[in-house]
Amino acid sequence: MSTENEGNTVPPAPSAPPVPVDTPAASPHPAAPQGGPSAPPPPDAPPHLPGAHDGAGAPAPQGHGSPVDGSWPPPSPAAPAYGDGGAGGSGWGAAYQQHQPAPKPGGRRGGLVAAVLVAALVAGGLGGGLGYTLARNDDSSSTTVSASDNGASQIKRDPNSVAGVAAKALPSTVTIEAEGTGGRGGTGTGFVFDTQGHILTNNHVVAEAVDGGKLSATFPDGRKYDAEVVGHAQGYDVAVIRLKNAPSDLKPLALGDSDKVAVGDETIAIGAPFGLSNTVTTGIISAKNRPVASSDGGSDSKASYMSALQTDASINPGNSGGPLLDARGAVIGINSAIQSSGSGGLGGAGQSGSIGLGFAIPINQAKYVAQQLIKTGKPVYAKIGASVSLGDTTNGAKITDQGVSGSAPVEAGGPAAEAGLKPGDVIIKLDDRVIDSGPTLIGEIWTHKPGDKVTVTYKRDGKERTADLTLGSRVGDS
Repeated sequence: MSTENEGNTVPPAPSAPPVPVDTPAASPHPAAPQGGPSAPPPPDAPPHLPGAHDGAGAPAPQGHGSPVDGSWPPPSPAAPAYGDGGAGGSGWGAAYQQHQPAPKPGGRRGGLVAAVLVAALVAGGLGGGLGYTLARNDDSSSTTVSASDNGASQIKRDPNSVAGVAAKALPSTVTIEAEGTGGRGGTGTGFVFDTQGHILTNNHVVAEAVDGGKLSATFPDGRKYDAEVVGHAQGYDVAVIRLKNAPSDLKPLALGDSDKVAVGDETIAIGAPFGLSNTVTTGIISAKNRPVASSDGGSDSKASYMSALQTDASINPGNSGGPLLDARGAVIGINSAIQSSGSGGLGGAGQSGSIGLGFAIPINQAKYVAQQLIKTGKPVYAKIGASVSLGDTTNGAKITDQGVSGSAPVEAGGPAAEAGLKPGDVIIKLDDRVIDSGPTLIGEIWTHKPGDKVTVTYKRDGKERTADLTLGSRVGDS
């Protein structure tokens, strides 16, 4: 599945179309006879409310036929477009006067008016009489009921409720503003990782500020700190920044265990959708181990690969880097990407938001990456030492005939070579995970650490084979 990272531009609201009115010439009713009373004027037509909508179909995953090493750097997949549909719908139907019979000529107008006046007077008298009777009989005070706080100054909420979890987690989240040397930038989210001032977020949130740009983090209470990038991992889409002059009262968010998450578990997402800082939304875990390749939509951007947690909690542009919490308030993921319908580029006027398909990097993986970045400033990737196709397929990850930039498709002395894998082999499983494509294989490999032992199931000449191998390592994104 190919998705886009989130931006933070709000699309303009559609304007209402004019209401069509039929001309008198189009009316099927005859005009009133000359000298007779004219037809009563039509009442104002009710306003038409256009309905904005998004396209219902999710964009198909985009693939590439170019080879890529099972570690890095793979070429970026084509990103699906953002967008929203236009307002639609026709105006109201035939004009009002088409449905009204013309009054008959003659001297009955006065009688009709008199009857209407009498009816109005009777109704007015009836209403007045009822009102007086009700007022006379109502000798009590207001019947509304107000809740009593029994002297309590505020409502006490269960600490395990959404409100309780949010109240505890919000002070440890920040809204990040990144600006490049050329003035280009964006807004994202992060959360306190440790008491030393490290903030965990997405790589694409801080990418503009990596080379000499400006970076700041603002807490919900308004405190704002300049920050610097400690390390970033393009492939994982994880970054760590550090607050300058960090306060001494930082409270890191508790980290959960993403391996123990179950489909249906409640989730709470915190972020700054469309720049609206400190926004809390809720949902559930919709799926696990979802293969996702995401990018920012730029022509020169590289893809990030993850075996993601899928959630239907509302995640929008600006939520990137924020925590995905479980019902206890423990971080189980980093909100990173959304699948969006429609068309339009990242940050463009056509950009659309949540359709209930959000993806988060599992925290177990993000924690390992963050610790490496804090320790060395560079990411470490697990690899099998073979180039695989990123083309559209559901049949597995095929080892290509040529490697990246003319290199060997199977690295000499690497894990794949020692396991006996060859060009043309199609990997269909990694341990017990089904592999349907090259991006899926990369995402699954990167959930492991270098040195982990895995079992690869592959097809050669139509026959299934298995091989055990020990994952190698690659340092850095390039």
